[in-house]
This record gives sequence, structure tokens and C-alpha cells, in this order.
Amino acid sequence: MSNSLSRRLRTTLFYALRTAFRLTPMPQRTRDRMRERFLDTKGHWVPEGPRGQAPSGDLPRRPYVRSDERAIGYVPYEKGELPDPLPVTLVAFYLPQFHTIPENDEWWGKGFTEWRNVTRALPQFEGHYQPKLPGDLGFYDLRNVEVMHEQARLAREYGISAFCFYFYWFGGKTLLETPLRNWLNDKTIDLKFCLCWANEKWTRTWDGRGDEILIDQQHSPEDDIAFIAHVAEYMRDPRYLRLEGKPMLVVYRPGVMADMESTSARWRAWCRENGIGEIHVSYVQSFEKPNPNEIGADSAIEFPPNAFNASSVSDRQCLINPAYNGSILDWRDIARRKSPGGDYSLIPCINPAWDNEARRPGRGRTFLHASPQAYRDWLTSAATLPPDGTECHRLLFINAWNEWAEGAVLEPSAYYGYAWLEATRDGLRRVERSKKAIELLTAPPCAVVHAWHPELLPEILLQLRESGLGWRIVITTSPEREVRVRACLQTLGQGDIEVVVFENRGRDILPFIKVAHRLEREGLDVVLKLHTKKSMHRRDGDAWRKDLIEKLASQRSASMILAAFIADETLGLTAPSGHLLPLSFYWGANEANVAHLASRMGLQPPEPGSETFVAGSMFWVRLRALRPLLDANLGDQDFEFEEGQVDGTMAHAIERMFVYSSHSAGLNVTTSAQLCGLDERGGTEYAFARKG
Repeated sequence: MSNSLSRRLRTTLFYALRTAFRLTPMPQRTRDRMRERFLDTKGHWVPEGPRGQAPSGDLPRRPYVRSDERAIGYVPYEKGELPDPLPVTLVAFYLPQFHTIPENDEWWGKGFTEWRNVTRALPQFEGHYQPKLPGDLGFYDLRNVEVMHEQARLAREYGISAFCFYFYWFGGKTLLETPLRNWLNDKTIDLKFCLCWANEKWTRTWDGRGDEILIDQQHSPEDDIAFIAHVAEYMRDPRYLRLEGKPMLVVYRPGVMADMESTSARWRAWCRENGIGEIHVSYVQSFEKPNPNEIGADSAIEFPPNAFNASSVSDRQCLINPAYNGSILDWRDIARRKSPGGDYSLIPCINPAWDNEARRPGRGRTFLHASPQAYRDWLTSAATLPPDGTECHRLLFINAWNEWAEGAVLEPSAYYGYAWLEATRDGLRRVERSKKAIELLTAPPCAVVHAWHPELLPEILLQLRESGLGWRIVITTSPEREVRVRACLQTLGQGDIEVVVFENRGRDILPFIKVAHRLEREGLDVVLKLHTKKSMHRRDGDAWRKDLIEKLASQRSASMILAAFIADETLGLTAPSGHLLPLSFYWGANEANVAHLASRMGLQPPEPGSETFVAGSMFWVRLRALRPLLDANLGDQDFEFEEGQVDGTMAHAIERMFVYSSHSAGLNVTTSAQLCGLDERGGTEYAFARKG
């Protein structure tokens, strides 16, 4: 029988069995056990998902020059305030796999740590962020207790209250316990902690499945007692995480225990008899979801992305590796999902990202479209869930602090810097603000002005000043223009205006996106985007610029547009009248780039006949309207070097996506004339560009 025929028969049988399995009534515990037994022995029967688009033979859309480049939304280390008290107790899962042990030397090669997996990863499709490299903490060795001091300090500064360490126990033998011992013995490490017994076998597949077992579990009543006696030393530590005074002990996979209910009873009895007292037993919903009351546990902990459904976006991706056989899923689906609730204590858990390509080269599972901003919003939402009447509702777990090979990391990275930690801290602040319902005073409007032609700055600044709105102004420019820009501001007596210097790449677009990232994190709402547009390839460039600025920043238009944004929360973008054009008329050489950018944003490409764009890229915008674009996690290398291009670049593609981004965020787009009660005035031809 041919392989293809065998695969088709196996696929047909799989779907038939799955349908029967779902229709057959049975207890949840039985269903979980049968599913896990099937995946453990017949995991290769699961049909392959959709494939990405094969490479066309061209080079990847962006050059891969180095692997430690920074994202546009890179955040440096910053001091910041936290709410006091914290609105929720954040507990981050912590992996101790970053030091050598003899067993890993034997199984994976001498000197192995998780860093070896991390550094071997390669991008498999365009926009695939790999390898994921550490930032300020470096390739640390957890035998060095100073590393854990620094981790604890960062965790506290950014709002993490505790680490939940994975604990590896195999019938009396422990692995990777050195970091935990160091933590236990160093009482100056000031952070709470608890243990999660990762009670599955270790296999070559890194997921506890398959028959190539490296070290197995030996669950038994005797092992239950030996285990609890060993971890009791940790639970006696005053820093150990407690709920209502009870030490919290977490089990990763209760389904692989012979009888979890009996095991829990033995643990509780031993702890009462040996001075620990009552304990709080919880389990992780990574592979199964039984009612904890039925297995002797007190609560369950969500564990995204495991056991969460997400749609496939594999077929939208352009492959770099034509043999790639992994799966690409939409992380936003799990972030949008609401905790189901129920008749037991369920502790929510959030996830910054996930991509285990490093552990499964060429066949990993990548959750695409995660971003620090979206993770922040998820944290804020999860932390404001209605209380369930127990102390559990004040806990929120995070998967994870340092799962580098699975792409679930809060620690500073080379690509994002401290963006995930800053998003954590900001999420806590937003929870507190929402609880207090503070009415913030309306801040002055902000104008972001890109100054490539400094001689035109006086014209723009004068227009802003005459509007009478008391602007906050941010000027972006390039290194070769900085001196002239600052001299111009001094001459105008406006030396206090903020000037931000970026490499001359991406014209006015890339600097604006970078500043927009920062302003969005600051909580700013509405921004006016301007630039010293000269359009040297056109004779009417000055007229084009003046018309754009007049319609956006004159005294009448600026005040009326700002008032409209304040009055209407659904208003996302306002274009200068006469410059909001049909995308189909001025598609130019941008179709392929727009399609690629839409994929990076997690959107279908726009329909040219139904979408518009702002010619000249000057407009008012609510930063929330840019979230699909800001969440695309672009980097400088996604933008071409400046070579005088007049079309067909990433900057031109983004110019054509601002309006689409606003629509995709569920916000409306209008023009200055519509808001000011004027006629649009304009013919079928646009005066400042040719169709094409």
C-alpha cells in the first residue's frame, strides 16, 4: 500500500474515531485518560494540518543579517511605579533547565542545557521570530545564585509576586534541583515561590509522549510519602506561597497518577502529622480538565496555550524552509477566550507567547500574532475577573518566566528588551486605574512630526502654534539632520520640544511607528502625524504638503477634529479631505508588500475596491486604531535601506494599511471636511499622483 493511500486511510479512520469519541457519553476523567493514551501511542495518526505557501525561489522578503536585532517595540529597562497593594498575585512558571547535569550530558551530549536548543532554532517562514535570544541576563547558568537574585529583583520590580518552579522527581531521584536548593539556602532572595511537580516521564519528544523514554516515573503509595517528605523542606520556608495559610503544591499531570485522590489524601495526612498542617493541592490543566474536587485537589490552574483551541494560520504564511512541517496557530484566539468558570476553583493563567520550534526544528508549534500590548490587555482582563469567594481569585498564573525553547518568556530578550515585563507592570497599573475609576484630565494633543527637511519645520510649528491647542510635540529625524533640527528649534525658541533620532530608514513611517509604540504604552490616546513632505520627484510637492497640513492643523480644523475624537470613541482615523483615496486606483507596486504586511498583522489582504488609504500619510489617529499594525512585531530589518525609492517599499505598504488597520480594529475613518461641516470637493482624478 502506498504511503499516500495509507495516510488517507489513517486520516479517515482518525476523524471517524474522533467523531465517535466526542459523541460517546463518559466521565471527563475517563475521556482525558483515553485521549492521552491514544496520543501517547498513536500520536502519528493525527492528520497534518494545512501547509504554508511554498517559497517562490526568491530571497526572503527581509534580509537575515543577524539574529539579535531589536523589534520596533523594543523597551529598555525602566524604573516604574506599581500599585500598592497589588490588585492580584502574579505567579510565573519557572524552568530550572539552564545548567548542566550528568543525565543531560548522557542523553543530549556533554554540556547540554536548554540554551543549546534555543540557539539552534531558525526562522521557518517569513516573519518567524527565531532564534529567541536572551537580553540583559545573558546565557545564564542557574548554578550561579547571583542570577536568581537578579531574576527575583526584576520580578518584584515588574509586579511578579512568586515563581512556581518545576520540580523533577522520579521515584526518589531528583533532577535539576540545584537552583531550587540554592534558592532555599539563600534567605536573602526576597520572592515567594512554590513547586509544581512535573510528574511525567522524560522522552526524546520533550512532551512526555512516545516510547523512547529517558527516565520514567515510579508512582506508588510509597513514592507518594517519599515525595511529600522531600518537598516538605521547601514548604516550611517562610517564603513559600500559601493560600489561606496553606502551602500550595501543584501537580502537572494528575492523569498519569494511579489514583490522584489517594495520593492527595496521603500527602495531606503526612503534612498534618509532620508539622506542615493543611496544604492546598492544585493541578495544571495542560492535558486534562477533571473537576479538582473529584481527584482530591482544591483547585485547577489554566495552562494556555495547552488545552486551548486556536485557529490555524499556516496557509497564510510564506515558507522559508520548503520542508517545514510544523503548525502555525493564532495566539489571539486564546487571549480572547474567557475563563469558563464552573463549580470549582479555577485559577486563570495567561501566556505571553508560544513557539517550541527550538525543541522541534522544522516541525514546531508556533502561536503567531502574540504581542506585549495584547498580553497586557489579557492580563488586565484576567485580573479583573469576578471573585469566586476564595483566595484563589487573587492568583493569576503566567506561562512562563523563562521557557526560552518554548517561546514563552517574560525575561528581557535581545528582540523585545523589557517589553513583556513592562507590559506586565502596565497591566497591573491599568487594573488599579479601572478599579478606582479615576477621571484623568484630558492631556494636550500630541503631534509627531518627522523632519527630513528641517528648513520646513518653522512652517509646521507655526501652524501648530496658531491652532491654539497647547501641543505636545515629538520631532523625529535622522542623525545627519539632528544638528540642523535642534538649531532650528533654538532659533524658534522651542528648544524644549522632544527630538528623537532614528536611522534614515522607512522615511517618516518607521520613526512614527516607533514613537507610536511608546506613546501607546504611555496611555496616550490621539496623535496627529505630520512630516516635512517635499516630494522632490514632483513639481507640486510644496502645494501637496501645505494642503495636507492646512486641512489637519489649522485653527478651525484642529480644534474640531480633536473635539470629534473626544466625543466619539469609535473614531479611529481622520484624513485630510481630498486625500482619502481608493486603494485600487493607486495600488502601484505595492500589492505583494501589502499582502505580506497583512499576513504579519494577522489579517486577510484588503480588498482594493472597498478600501482606501491616506495619500501623503498625514492624519489624526487614535492609537488603538494602529494596534493591528503595532502588534505585527516588525523590526528595522523589515524596512529597506533608503535608496530614493518612490514606491514598492515596506513604508509604502504601511501607508496603504493605516485605514485598513483602523477598520480592522473596529474603528471608523472620516475626513477633516466631514468633521468640519465642509464639502469634500474633489474630482475623479487626484492632483498629486498618477493612478497605477
